[in-house]
Amino acid sequence: MNMGKKIALSLLALLLLLPVWAWGEGSGEAAAAAKTKTVIGVSVATLWKSTGLARSLDAPSLKAPVDLPAWTAAMNTTAKRRWLTGKTETQALYGQEVKVIQSQGSWSKVLVTNQATPKSRYGYPGWLPTAQLQTVPAEDWNADDSQAVIGAKTAALYQADGSRKLLELSFGTRLPVLDERGEWVEVRTPQHGTALLRKQDVKVIKAGELESQPTGEQLVETGKRFLGLKYLWAGISAYGFDCSGFTGAMYGYYGVTLPRDASEQFRAGKSVAKADLQPGDLLFYAHNNGKGNIHHVAMYIGNGKMIHSPKAGRTVEIIPMATKGYANEFAGARRYLD
Repeated sequence: MNMGKKIALSLLALLLLLPVWAWGEGSGEAAAAAKTKTVIGVSVATLWKSTGLARSLDAPSLKAPVDLPAWTAAMNTTAKRRWLTGKTETQALYGQEVKVIQSQGSWSKVLVTNQATPKSRYGYPGWLPTAQLQTVPAEDWNADDSQAVIGAKTAALYQADGSRKLLELSFGTRLPVLDERGEWVEVRTPQHGTALLRKQDVKVIKAGELESQPTGEQLVETGKRFLGLKYLWAGISAYGFDCSGFTGAMYGYYGVTLPRDASEQFRAGKSVAKADLQPGDLLFYAHNNGKGNIHHVAMYIGNGKMIHSPKAGRTVEIIPMATKGYANEFAGARRYLD
């Protein structure tokens, strides 16, 4: 074999081997990443459109731990709450898995994996302080494990001996269950190890069991617990909901996952004629007398009435569907239950 052929074969061998080596290293990194997950480490994390937007009064929402009651109390005018419009994106609850896609100083851009959106097929995007994130072993944070789901408006998380309160968690928070004993449910947490929730505050979904589908009446009664709660743009928790955050949270408590935004919730589910409405169906409203872009969602409760979280300066309320400003913008209804 001449020298030219030897060189050519050597180069070919090198080119064939090089990707194998590269893939091996990449696989190792992927395997290491697969052993851990990133989750929310505060009771409720607020995701922002970009860094550097927050006001001084937003400080309680940026700490770890957060103080959501102090934050919402500081927004004591409609203008202060309305200011959030277009600046905050969504929220995520304690223990919720996220994917970090970018870092900038003390902030991280994440995708909330259980919030469907056309913005990303991996979850809803937004920025939050990196200090509000925790890394956990993937095997300890398996969605197929038993879960405690908080049904109370808020629930105290106690340290393992029950002697001290660690955090106040929101309705809808889900944590892996380790054991049940007496009045307590023992759960796994991102940064406090084993901790306790009062059994009266949660329901336990056993591993391998499907969650029972709710009735429309159950959805309505769950929603009524939040009557009088002030609207919060991007809110998904018991400290304040936006319109789609409210409907998504009510369904989410029962294990029915809806897209995050009203416009996407409208595209999901089964279309329902107004004459066939049942409690639990969602009602959608659009600009241009119901023919334009979807801008609002409410839940039908029966007897021509709806419950919703309308806008800054208002609270979760029940009103007739025929209310002026809504009746003329009705765009259709959707059903998500079998």
